[in-house]
Parts: sequence; structure tokens; C-alpha cells
Amino acid sequence: MNQFRPTGYNSLPTIIKNLLIINGLVFFAQKTFGGQYGSFNFEDVFALHAFQSELFRPWQLITHMFLHGDLGHIFGNMLALWMFGSILENIWGPKQFLLFYFLCGVGAAMIHLGAFSFEIMNYTKQYHQLFIEQGSLTAAEIDFMSRYRAMVDVATLGASGAVFGILIAFVYLFPNTYIYIYFFIPMKAKWLGILYFSYELFFALKNSAGDNIARWAHVGGALVGFVLVYLWKRNQRKF
Repeated sequence: MNQFRPTGYNSLPTIIKNLLIINGLVFFAQKTFGGQYGSFNFEDVFALHAFQSELFRPWQLITHMFLHGDLGHIFGNMLALWMFGSILENIWGPKQFLLFYFLCGVGAAMIHLGAFSFEIMNYTKQYHQLFIEQGSLTAAEIDFMSRYRAMVDVATLGASGAVFGILIAFVYLFPNTYIYIYFFIPMKAKWLGILYFSYELFFALKNSAGDNIARWAHVGGALVGFVLVYLWKRNQRKF
């Protein structure tokens, strides 16, 4: 399959519609009852935290996909979910699409946590060496504990990992379909997928200070999505 023609397809299938509604309701609850002065901290309980954090809970591997930081964040994710996900749901059916969505989201979260744990490990090694060199550890220890706590308690949230898996699945199945960037610039799906994945991988490896985007979650979601759709395509059956 190289081209997708939407004739006869449901433009808002069941799972996509419900995911849009749930994400919208959760975002509304976040902004209404959460925040600094709210009655409940959604991020502490439901956003994804590092394994090393006291705030980590297993259910966050799933619940983080339904939280978003701001209006632009949720709009971008939900637009991509609808654009590419509705096509896949029409092809695979609701059960298989929902399984694919959650596998990509959880897989992205696990890869993100693995990369984050590696970063934390390197950070602790650097400070351990500093302790040895300084001899007097009091000031360095205080600084380390403050920075370490701030690092491990950072909340990760958003459906981007699952959405990247959906995007890559669409690219794999319909590589020559034209996608209009900003609704104006035509580009074949395969080139968009390659460029976008390369962009995220570059910045994930660069690991720039101040970059608050979970690049490894994006890369992880794309990798999981590719593996799943490749296996489905190879076996010529739904997973």
C-alpha cells in the first residue's frame, strides 16, 4: 500500500473519538483543579517520573499519555492523532489500533526512562568524583542532593510517544502519500518521517541543557511503532 484514499472511511472512528474526548476532559481537569494553587497535583500522581523518584508509580506508564502541559501541546498531539490515527483505526479496527496505541506509548515511556536513568547515573558519577577531589564534602553534598532531587522529580507528560508510533506506522504503510506541511507545503510521508525522526534523534543524542522535550520518548515511540507495524506487515496479519 503506497497511497491512501479516504473514500468510504470513517473520519472520526470510535477509539480516536474517545481518546480525543478523554484527553480533552483530563486537560480541562488539569487546568481547573490542578496547578500550583489547585486542590490536586495531577503531575505528581499521574505524570511519568524517573524510577529513582519517590513519585514514581507503575500506572504512570499509561496515565502520562493523557496529561498535557499547555494548549499548544495537546492541540498538536490530538491533531496528529486524528490525522494519522483515524486512518490506521479504519484499517486495523478499534481493538488492534488501541493495542498499538498503548504499546507505543508504554514502549516510549520505558525507553525514555532507560535513557533518563543513564543520564542520572552519569550525573551521580561526576559528583562522586567531585566529592573525592574536594575532600570536604558538605557544600558539594548539599548542592548534589538539591540538583539530584530536582532532576529525578521532573514530570514527563503527553501523548507524543504514542503519536510518534502512529506517525511512523502511517509512513511505513503509505510512504508515497503526500502530507501538506502547515496545510500548504506538500511532502511525501516517507521524507517527512525520515526528517522528523532524524531531527528528534539528533537532539536526543545531543541532550542539550534546557531542552525540556522528552526526545527519547519520541524516538522510542517511533521505534516501537516501526517494529510493530513491520511485524504485522511481514506476517500479513493483525497483531
